[in-house]
Amino acid sequence: MRKRRKSTNIFSRLKKQYKLIYYRLKGEPPITDSDITKEFIYQLVSKPNPTIIEIGCHDGTNTRWFLDIFDSPRIFCFEPDPRAALRFKQNIGNRTEISLFEYAISNKNGETTFYMSSGRESEIMPVEWDCSGSIRKPKNHLKVHPWCKFENNIVIETKTLDTWCNEQSIDRIDFMWVDVQGAEIDVIRGGRNTLKKTRYLYTEYTIKNSMKGRYH
Repeated sequence: MRKRRKSTNIFSRLKKQYKLIYYRLKGEPPITDSDITKEFIYQLVSKPNPTIIEIGCHDGTNTRWFLDIFDSPRIFCFEPDPRAALRFKQNIGNRTEISLFEYAISNKNGETTFYMSSGRESEIMPVEWDCSGSIRKPKNHLKVHPWCKFENNIVIETKTLDTWCNEQSIDRIDFMWVDVQGAEIDVIRGGRNTLKKTRYLYTEYTIKNSMKGRYH
């Protein structure tokens, strides 16, 4: 049994190394289940003045990453939750290289319901949890994280990525960050043309159907 397990581990490591060599020879970034880092993004983009789209910027935590690692980036951020957008402005301030749009990127132009998250996992949380809000109605999320509540809804503006890109006359995107709590497919469906001129896309994926109608 031990010998079989050892052989399996060796095969798994060899397979992983083969994939790394394959992607390196093709000049493409490897597909990985590791957490993304600032260093990885910097190596991937490889230019001091990239155009970055951050869809679901929340309070600006990851926006600061881009400011830290690039000399002169142009960053377009989207956040429909007014609580998170307020903290974004407080954390990032008024910077000429950053534009904040307080609406959701989706598969249609118009309006939709936004399900605002709240609740506290523990008393040490300084503010109510506003990291799980989505235009997708919660489903299994309520079972996995029963402390997270969705008691309030608001109506927000939506716009497709292609519409926004045309309005802004953006002809090339170096890096796109998409974290929209289950509505990623809506972003993709409304941004097919924009994605064709996007070098790299980062998003999250899980097989758990946490929001109604879609996996994320």
